[in-house]
Amino acid sequence: MRDYSAGAIAPQSVDELTASFSADRANRVARNAVTSMNVHAAARDVARMRTYHDTFGVSRKRTGKVTNQRHSGRCWMFSAFNVARAATMELLDVDDFEFSQAFGFFYDKLEKFNVGLEYVIETAGLPIDSREVADLLEHSMGDGNYYPAAMNIIRKWGLVPKDAMPESACTKDADQMNAQLERLFRKSAMELRRLVAGGADMDAVRAAKDSMVAQCHQVLAVCLGEPPLTIDVEVVVGKACKVDPARLVVQEGAEADEKDGPRRLLVDRGITPREFAERYVPFDPSDYVQLEHLPGESRPFGTVYHRRFSDTMAGGVPVRFLNVPFEVLEDAAVASLRAGVPCEMACDVGQQFPRRIEDFPGVLACDTMDYEGLFGVDLSMSREDMLDARETRNTHAMTFQGVQLGDDGCPVAWRIENSWGEDSCKDGYLVASADWYRTYGGEVVVRREFVPAEYLELWDSAPVVEVEPWTNVGCALAPRV
Repeated sequence: MRDYSAGAIAPQSVDELTASFSADRANRVARNAVTSMNVHAAARDVARMRTYHDTFGVSRKRTGKVTNQRHSGRCWMFSAFNVARAATMELLDVDDFEFSQAFGFFYDKLEKFNVGLEYVIETAGLPIDSREVADLLEHSMGDGNYYPAAMNIIRKWGLVPKDAMPESACTKDADQMNAQLERLFRKSAMELRRLVAGGADMDAVRAAKDSMVAQCHQVLAVCLGEPPLTIDVEVVVGKACKVDPARLVVQEGAEADEKDGPRRLLVDRGITPREFAERYVPFDPSDYVQLEHLPGESRPFGTVYHRRFSDTMAGGVPVRFLNVPFEVLEDAAVASLRAGVPCEMACDVGQQFPRRIEDFPGVLACDTMDYEGLFGVDLSMSREDMLDARETRNTHAMTFQGVQLGDDGCPVAWRIENSWGEDSCKDGYLVASADWYRTYGGEVVVRREFVPAEYLELWDSAPVVEVEPWTNVGCALAPRV
C-alpha cells in the first residue's frame, strides 16, 4: 500500500492558519455573515441584482399560466409541453392551456422500463459489475429525460388536456413510486440475465420481458391512475379559433362578450389521445434540432453525439445532440423568439442561483453572487475546464419566452419560463444574463427553419458519434431533471 505520509497535512501549519484567520477584518465579516445566513445570502451583491428586470424587447405575450413539476424530475416534459401548448393556444385563440403531464409521465415510465430491459438483454453477456450493467441498473428508471423523448411520446401516445388525467400524489412526489419501479426493474433485470445465461432462446426471453412490462403497467396504473383511452373535449375558445367549425357550438345561457360575441365551445367527444394531438396540437414533433455547446479540443464543433442508453423508447426517434459554437445556438434561439415561437433551453440552473433569496429570487447572473469576495479565493473556471472537470452540465430544462437585445443585436438577457409553479422565482419566471447563459447554459431545441443551412446539413447527414454515459461528453449530456 502506498505511503501517503509525505503529502499529509501538518497540524502546526493548520493551527497557524486558524490562529491568524480572525486577525483579518474581512474574514471576520465573512464568517459572521455565512454562519448566520448561509452562503447565498451572504454572497449576494444587492447593487448588481437591482439592475436586472423582467422586461424584454422580444417577448411572447400569450404564454399561459406557469406550470409546476412538483417533486419530480419532469422538467424536460414540462418544457416540451410548454412549447407544444403555444401552438394549441394559438389554434384555439385562448390565453391558457395545459396538457396532462401525468399522462406523459405514465408512458415515459412504461417505455423506459421496456427499453431498459432491452438494454439488459443486449448487455446480458457482460459481467454484473461492468460499467455498462452498473449504469443500467442504477439509472434506467429515473425521471430525467430530453426534449426528443417528449416528442416521441406525442408521436406514439398523443396528448390529453390536464383535466383528462390530472396530477396525483405520485406525480407531485415521485420518490415512493420510483423506489418500487426501480426494485421491479432490477428484479426483472436479474431474471432476464439468468434466462440468457441459461441458454434460453430470444423468443422465451422476450416473452418473459413482456410479462415484466405488464407488471410495470400495473404499478403505474395503481400510482398514477389508468391513462384514458378516449376523451371528451369541451373547451371555451376565442373568436379567432381555427378548428373545424362543425365542432364549435354556442354556449347556451352565456352572456355575449361585447368584443368577441357569443361564447363558443369546442366539443369533440370520444376521441383518442392521438386524435387529440393530431387535431389540436398543430406542430410537427419531428421538426426540431437539438443544439448543444460543448467547447473543447476533444469535443469538436459540428459533431453529432448520441449518448449510449439515452433512448427511452424502442422504435422512437433517437436522441442526438449537435455540438455548435455558442453564437449558432444563441442566434437560433433569438430567431425562434422573434418569430413568436418559444423554444426549449437547458442549463446548469444551480450555478450562482440564490433561489430562495426573497427580494431577488429569479436572477441568474455572473455578477450578482460574489463568492470570491466572500471567501477570498479564486473560483473562476472556463466552460471548457468545467466540462472536463465535471463541474457543470445541463441539469434542468425550461422554456425561452423572451430576450432583450443590445444595440449590437446580441442578447443581453433572457426571459425563461420555469416549471416550479408561479410562486417560485419571479412569478414563475427567471431572468438570465447573457453572460450567465454563455457560461452555464448550452442547449436549445429549435425548429429546423431557425438553424443555419450548414449546421442543418450536419444534423441530417453527419456520422453520429456514440459516447458512453461515464465519459466527459456523456456526463455533460446526462438527462435533464
